[in-house]
Amino acid sequence: MPQVMEFKLPDLGEGLTEAEIVRWLVAVGDVVEVDQPVVEVETAKAMVEVPCPYGGVVTARFGEEGTELPVGAPLITVAVGAGSEPEPAVVAESSGSGNVLVGYGTDHSRPARRKRVARPGAMAAAAVAAPVAALAAVAAPAPAPAAPAQASGPVPVISPLVRKLARDNGVDLRALRGSGPEGLILRADVEAALRAPAPVAAPVAAAPVAAPEGATRIPLKGLRGAVAEKLSRSRREIPEATCWVDADATELMAARAAMNAAAGPKISVLALLARICTAALARYPELNSTVDLAANEIVRLPSVHLGFAAQTERGLVVPVVRDAQSRSPESLSAEFGRLTELARTGKLAPSDLTGGTFTLNNYGVFGVDGSTPIINHPEAAMLGVGRIVDKPWVHEGQLAVRKVVQLSLTFDHRVCDGGAAGGFLRYVADCVESPAVLLRSL
Repeated sequence: MPQVMEFKLPDLGEGLTEAEIVRWLVAVGDVVEVDQPVVEVETAKAMVEVPCPYGGVVTARFGEEGTELPVGAPLITVAVGAGSEPEPAVVAESSGSGNVLVGYGTDHSRPARRKRVARPGAMAAAAVAAPVAALAAVAAPAPAPAAPAQASGPVPVISPLVRKLARDNGVDLRALRGSGPEGLILRADVEAALRAPAPVAAPVAAAPVAAPEGATRIPLKGLRGAVAEKLSRSRREIPEATCWVDADATELMAARAAMNAAAGPKISVLALLARICTAALARYPELNSTVDLAANEIVRLPSVHLGFAAQTERGLVVPVVRDAQSRSPESLSAEFGRLTELARTGKLAPSDLTGGTFTLNNYGVFGVDGSTPIINHPEAAMLGVGRIVDKPWVHEGQLAVRKVVQLSLTFDHRVCDGGAAGGFLRYVADCVESPAVLLRSL
């Protein structure tokens, strides 16, 4: 007799809690093999093909394309050991997690538990109800705790002056716990309440926007929703500032041309700018950091994991080059090319999009000169690079046509002051104008 195994949406890592079904790769009645991809899902970070850890006949699918499912919700059921007509009368609960991707197996060291379930008709109804119940469980808000009852009658205060101090500063005496005898409220209690940080008000739910007839609504979910939330959080939390400078990139472009004229792989302008960035961060490590709000500390990071903005059909993504400080321009160029191709084909793994410590944003590819980008939270800075274009420039005391680029640095003003930010940007500009300056850092 076949066993019907239920495969649930696995934990895809990086703290992801849900995924959207983009495309089913199997249909009910199809025969699947172990570790065969059965569905393509989109998380807030990447497109992922999810493999099934069971082999057999697909007896049910849960969710239509475009549906969002939480981690742990059923995806499919598979009749293991079934013939052409599986009999879904028994469900075996796997002893393993079932939350697997290619290359990971399910633990079968413990025997499967078996339990009786309804006949096929009831089972079909359960197939519909299960994901709905799972989604409802995730969406249902937890009951709000009851507000503490406030005592009635006069509040014991040590003197009228303390009562006046509280009234003038808007302190609710009923909310204080006095430190004096039998709970008597002292002046020190009121002053402590005044020094305490004000509670953060709960966000008010936004009312739906009235849209004119014919308007198009695009759900803020998946990658677009993740980008919106991250940028909004960056603007809420980070007091950012921007400084910029024009630089003569003629010598940098000539150096690149000389490198590419020699034998070996071609080196991109982005790779040269990345190498300059890592040298600048070695001089100004405060910009390769993050702010730990819980500990009220600035955390300076030992390695440069360099993110770079890449525009794809799915939207803006920021792949990360690990340990960029230890890579040569040739290695950086190859890694940029590899990650860009994965981004364009939607095959970046979640690990390719997380863990960045500094971002390089080349918006010159859009034909613009400057920008004030939003910092990629929780990083502390981002270097923006505009287009490199011929402009009149004073060179060696003479007006000449030179290749000019605008560089802009957006930084978290908590981690450093303008002196460090300006020093970083000036060093980058010096290296762009005279690549020989970079040789001193190699």
